[in-house]
Amino acid sequence: MNEEAAAAAGGVPPDVAARLAALERENDRLRQRLGETPAAPQDSPRGPVRHRSRASAAVILIALGAILAPAAVVSAWAERTLTDTDRYVATVAPLADDPAVQSAVAGRLTEAVMERIDVDAVVDGVVDGLTDRDLPPRAATALTTLKAPLTSGVESFVRQTADRLVQSDGFRSAWDQANRVAHEQFIAAMRGSGGDVLQVGEEGQLTIQLAGLIDLLKQRLVERGFGLADNLPTIDATFTIVQTTQLVELRNRYAQVVALGTWLPWIVLVLLGAGVVVAVHHLRALLVAALTLVAAMLVLAAALAVARGLYLDALGGQVARLDAAEVAFDQVATFLRATLRTVGVLGLVVALAAYLGGAGASARSLRGGLGKGLAATRTWAEGRGVSSGPFGAWLAGHRGFARTVVIALAALVLLLASSPTPGLVIGVALAAGLLVIVIELLARPPSTVRDDPS
Repeated sequence: MNEEAAAAAGGVPPDVAARLAALERENDRLRQRLGETPAAPQDSPRGPVRHRSRASAAVILIALGAILAPAAVVSAWAERTLTDTDRYVATVAPLADDPAVQSAVAGRLTEAVMERIDVDAVVDGVVDGLTDRDLPPRAATALTTLKAPLTSGVESFVRQTADRLVQSDGFRSAWDQANRVAHEQFIAAMRGSGGDVLQVGEEGQLTIQLAGLIDLLKQRLVERGFGLADNLPTIDATFTIVQTTQLVELRNRYAQVVALGTWLPWIVLVLLGAGVVVAVHHLRALLVAALTLVAAMLVLAAALAVARGLYLDALGGQVARLDAAEVAFDQVATFLRATLRTVGVLGLVVALAAYLGGAGASARSLRGGLGKGLAATRTWAEGRGVSSGPFGAWLAGHRGFARTVVIALAALVLLLASSPTPGLVIGVALAAGLLVIVIELLARPPSTVRDDPS
């Protein structure tokens, strides 16, 4: 027996019963639009049980996604840095312009050259030659006492030349090219086959060969009149970029890191998306998922700050220039910080969109105010002969599809971006929001279409 028959049997007029049944159906439709579900009959507990199961599954999926999100960001950053030469060069190339790194490299170049220049032998040779020419003993003794000042003077001369070298455009070009070539050797080292340009030591020292820069320094010394540098043999010296035992583990697990960086971010997205899909209230679940993602990025930022402190503390007393090691760590972590900021901003944007589309009183009030403003603007424009015409009528009936297309295109732009940034996320979100507003402005309600004299 349907609702109308039941009402008639109870003495209610048929027309009133029909209206009551229509109102009940309309209420059901409104509840569905607002994301609500009519309460299940008291004698059928399957509805509440099913909803609780869906809610529990959503919580588990979203929690797993949030827990794995920091690992996904780190692994994606590591995989990109290991396999993308352009990204690697973009990471380490700016170090050539940092004064602390320039000073450290100049010191290492000076040290390498001075190890091969035997000033004592040069002075002894001069003294022996002059002695053969009957040099007075007092003069020979005086020359011998000049060994220390001469050594200091030569070292100062070499250091000045090295300082000029590292501040020149030639050094920046040589550094950039050396790191570009070194990336292939880095991958070879990660796979355990070693390399001549860039190596990972057993204690986790990531070093780059300085032979090319030393040759350039010898050329500059000769140009400045220090002909002795032209006779120096090939000098094999290295400069440590990063030193941490984790690099050894990274080298041993290179294949796993690449696999994690490729698939773990997608697994996190699938977990979060599945949590939203199985939830009873989709927009509410989307809001929660986005906020948990933001929280996960805050945790990752805090962990990175702690790791930075531990890294520098571990290097205390082991490296000559701790300031250069600090700069190198910050530069290597640049894209990791950019990635976690981008993901955090994306989470905030999605959370804001979920809130504005939700069933909360404040969200409905904002949408209502915006709708009234757009309707007033549309009426004002049509009163002056500006109308979207038949296209607006069609759009009014397909505005949901149009909004979906805009959101899908925005998501596609972010997914296909080679290097997404917080600015790109905000710009795409603003552009998508503007397009949605334009859709609402152009869509003409049926009543407006009927009243249109055209």
